[in-house]
This record gives sequence, C-alpha cells and structure tokens, in this order.
Amino acid sequence: MLERIPLEVRVSVDIGSRQHRVAIGLSSGEVLEEFDRVHQAEGFEHFFARLATYEQQYACSVAVAMEGFNGYARPLDTMIRARDYRLANINNLKRARFKAIFPGAAKNDILDARKGLELFQLRDHLPLAKDVLQEVAATPEENDILKRLTRRRRQLVREKGRVLNRLQSDLQVVCPGLLEITNDAGNLWFLRFLTRRPELTQVARMRLRSLLNIRGVGATYARAIQSWQSHAVFSHEVAWVGEMIQADATRILELLGQVKVLEAKIDAVAQESSVASILDSIPGFGQVCSAELAGEIGTIERFRSDASLGLYVGMSNLDHSSGKFQGSKAPKHVNTRAKAAMMIAVDRHRKCVPESQKYYAKKRAEGKSHNQAIRALGRHLCRVIYKLLKEERDYEIRD
Repeated sequence: MLERIPLEVRVSVDIGSRQHRVAIGLSSGEVLEEFDRVHQAEGFEHFFARLATYEQQYACSVAVAMEGFNGYARPLDTMIRARDYRLANINNLKRARFKAIFPGAAKNDILDARKGLELFQLRDHLPLAKDVLQEVAATPEENDILKRLTRRRRQLVREKGRVLNRLQSDLQVVCPGLLEITNDAGNLWFLRFLTRRPELTQVARMRLRSLLNIRGVGATYARAIQSWQSHAVFSHEVAWVGEMIQADATRILELLGQVKVLEAKIDAVAQESSVASILDSIPGFGQVCSAELAGEIGTIERFRSDASLGLYVGMSNLDHSSGKFQGSKAPKHVNTRAKAAMMIAVDRHRKCVPESQKYYAKKRAEGKSHNQAIRALGRHLCRVIYKLLKEERDYEIRD
C-alpha cells in the first residue's frame, strides 16, 4: 500500500529572460492554474498573490521548482526562500536524461512547466525524478556575499588577461624592442611608464629624473629604459594605435585597483564565514581560493556525500565502463569556478604537505598528467573537506 502524501501546493516555473511560465497544482495531481509572468515587479506581486490565495484556501505548505537557480531566476529564487517556501532546482542535464528515458511531446515553455509538476508527482516514487529536482538548502548570508564578490573578482581578472594580451600584441607591432625591457608587460611600473606622457612616442624622450619619479622604477629599470631610448623605433601605426596602447595600460591599472578593493572586501567577509575559515586552515588554500570555494559550496548540507562534493568541484569523473571496457568520463554538471579554485589550491597544497606531494609524485609515475594527478589528489582532499565541514573543525597535520 502506497504511503499517503500530505496535501501540498506545488508550483513549477519555467524560467525565461523576460517572462516565466508558471504551473500550479496539488500533490494529489490536480492542476489548478497556468499563466505567464513577466520578470518585473508587477509579475512578482501577481505570482505571490496567487500562491498566497492557494496557501490559505488549502491550508497547506507550498513547494516551488524552477530551473536556472541563481541565473535568470534571480531575484525570484531569493524572494521564494524569504517566504519560507520549499525551493527545488530543476537540474537541466538530469531532466534531459529523464526525457530521454520517458519521452514526451516536443519542448516548449508550457510543456516544460507541466513537466515540473509531473516530476513533483514522480519524485516520491521514482529515484530518477528525485535526482532531477534538487532541494535548495539555505546558505549563510556571508557565503552568498562571497559568491558574488569572488565571481566579480574572477570576471575582472579575466578581463585584465584579455586586455593585457591585446596590449602586448600591439606593443610588439608598434614599439618593437620595448617589451624586452621587462619580462611582464603587466608590471605596475611598466604600465605607469606607458601612461606617463600624453603620447606614447614621448616616453622615448623622458629624462632620467622623470623616469626615477615613476613609482616602481629604480636605477636598474631606468638604465634599461634609457638603453631602449637610444635606439627606440615606432611604426607608422603609432599615430592611431599609440593611444589604444595607453588606453589599455590605463584600463589594466584600473582593473588591478578594483581587484585589490574586492580582495579587501573578500578578506573581511571571509572572516565571518565558518566554511571559508575551515578551508583556509588547509595548507595551500589561500584566502581568495578559500573564499571562492566557500561562496560556491554555500553549505555542506547541499551534498549527500563527499562523492557528490567531488563531482561538484570537478575532482571526480563518472564511471563510463561497458562490458570489458573500463573507463570514465568528465561530468558536465561541474561548477567551473569551484573547479578552477580547487585546482589552484590543491597544487599549492601538495607543495606544502609532504604526504600530498608523495601521492602526487606517485600518480605522475603512473603516467598521469599534471592536471590528472592534481584532480586525483583533489578527490582525496574532498573527503577531508567534507568531513571537516560536517564536523566544523579545522585541518590538522598529524605527526
């Protein structure tokens, strides 16, 4: 005999960039209403007014399922959680697998919204449907703040990399030999040197006193610049590309300043985060990587085991064996930001801990590449991280 399911108002939202399709039903299977809602204030008001009506009418709890948690769903997802409604994220990759096994009509917003209600019904009896609807656990506010700050920092760092590559390419064409003064065009003193005069060609005529007045330029670099000035040459493109080079150098300086400000904010917030503090106690896990992982993980309660944490941060592969063939494949549902932070942190960690370095060397001796060996070590660290966060204690190196 099937267990009776308590009455519950269930809502499925198919997220769009400008409007969302909403389907409301009951746990008994009855569909109450379907409508479109614009992604604006009046749309939010109408949405919650309808939910409040059904909540009072049936005197029961409300559960909402939506795709795109933390994406186009914002700020609707946070507003739902603020009202203490249960919230589930629809995993699109697992939903695609579900549709492949249980095919239906062609895809559109109306059918996708109804599919959410169907998944609600099947979740109580079919494990595959339960995997598609992933309960969203409440996360500490400080970790939500860290997520936004670290994501912004990563965007600025990537932008700096793109601008720096463009700057170096233009310098090679317009001012051959200038880059040979330094091995890194991103050096602060070099960027200040490029922007010291209104026109790029004027830097070839700067005197020693002016060079020494540039912060970061000492006697050694000043002599190197003067050596370049004695045979400086500019291509004809400097008339219009020179100002582009100076604009890029100015932009890099601005980005470096913005990243520095963000890192100060990240440090302050990370001190209030228990997750970031525990991760920071692991040798090699610096403040930025720890804060980024804390923001992306949110809360360890999201994960059923260290295996699911390992998949989420990209340290584990999925079994892809068939018959006599033994193999694995990279999972698609990986948090790429968490994976990037984990790869950096694990590489630093193995240089700090001899046992970790031995394990890394063992994997390299087996023929693994550097990244494969780092991921193998990272998988072991996921077990440690999961246990530390569960028990809320810091990392310890035992003799």
